[in-house]
Amino acid sequence: MSERYDLIVLGAGSGGLSAAQRAARLGARVALFDPDALGGTCVNRGCVPKKAMWFAAQIADMHRLGAQIGFEAGALRLDWARFRTLRDQYIAGIRHRYATRLDMAGIRVMAEAARLASNDAVITAQGTQATASHIVIATGARPRRLDIPGFELGMVSDQIFMLDAPPQHIAIVGGGYVAVEFACLMRSLGCQVDLLVRENLLTGFDLELVEALAVQMQSHGIRIVRNTQIRAARGQPGTVTLEAAGGVEHGVYDAVLWAVGRVPNSDGLGLESLNVERDEAGHVLVDAFQNTNVAGIYAVGDVTDRKALTPVAVAAGRALAERLIGGDADAKFDDSVIPSVVFSEPPLGSVGLTEQQARARYGDAVNVHTGRYTPLLWMVAGRSEQSVVKLLSVGEERKVVGIHVLGPGSDELLQGFAVAMQKGLTWQELKSTIAIHPTAAEELLLLH
Repeated sequence: MSERYDLIVLGAGSGGLSAAQRAARLGARVALFDPDALGGTCVNRGCVPKKAMWFAAQIADMHRLGAQIGFEAGALRLDWARFRTLRDQYIAGIRHRYATRLDMAGIRVMAEAARLASNDAVITAQGTQATASHIVIATGARPRRLDIPGFELGMVSDQIFMLDAPPQHIAIVGGGYVAVEFACLMRSLGCQVDLLVRENLLTGFDLELVEALAVQMQSHGIRIVRNTQIRAARGQPGTVTLEAAGGVEHGVYDAVLWAVGRVPNSDGLGLESLNVERDEAGHVLVDAFQNTNVAGIYAVGDVTDRKALTPVAVAAGRALAERLIGGDADAKFDDSVIPSVVFSEPPLGSVGLTEQQARARYGDAVNVHTGRYTPLLWMVAGRSEQSVVKLLSVGEERKVVGIHVLGPGSDELLQGFAVAMQKGLTWQELKSTIAIHPTAAEELLLLH
């Protein structure tokens, strides 16, 4: 016997929770299916535990910097087991608060995996059935696993949070933000790190700042090996050797992290039987309003081909609920200005177009403004590494179309500039703003 709802959501990650909660607030009867922990990747295996580790790495870096500026130097050792316990307690609290809010909102939560039986019905392996006028797919993505010998000797990002002790020498395979972030934070926490990159670092970010980051990573002791393709791993856990194309070997390592991309969780949902369109990678294809090609079925978050960022999934889920339940036929999220940050050391922030993207779109109408500076605290400590700020503007009005920042504080300062860009910030408006001195943010206002 099926229960009838106004909205069914498959997946309790950032996008699914956003859609379900907003729909319930608008008066909808909502059912939420997910066999996994509430919060999805972001809360349990992504943003939150990663940022906690990044904070720990920052404390270690500041301890070393403190010694450089005159504080008494002493041993600083992280108790990984205690840190993991505290971090996991915090995450458990987030899940508890989610459960409380969902219950208070009257949302029916079922810890089961559901698949589509039709465009208005779902069914679980346990036989639970439900129907609704609208079904939202928000099942997220998972780490990609390679079909190569010895892959099981390493771990994926989901598993690295289970470490109770730091590896002495870790190989990180990949060049995306997950690989770069873990390379930096593991190095800061005392690990010897080899970053093995197939082609380029951080595809999609501005090349000039990416290369500046690579220089700093290498100065911190991270070994970056480019143009290498790992074909196999051999040995046993704790003593792993990696074999690359051409017979080159790397190692021996006591840990390996595979950070080779992510795969959308779109299998096993019954999409094929309803002819819901997906791309070659498995992403559910949607239009600007999150519609699939099948009426009544929608998708948000990392299961689609939109940017795999929590705020993007949240915005898409919220806007979709406003349209389906709230009656706002024009509701959709604005994806023209999406800020993002790589929590590297130092962090790299970006909003809008890179120089390469801007020149491809606007040609010679692009104005590039770049500045380099050494942060004040680094100068006091006698360090010479430079931060980089870069701004791109176009046309006679010099509208700002891209801002990129590498350096301490980039993760926090970029949010305000993103708001201004979304409102149509121009070069003259930026130059007429009074700076806060001395800060990293003022460097953007001092550009020529």
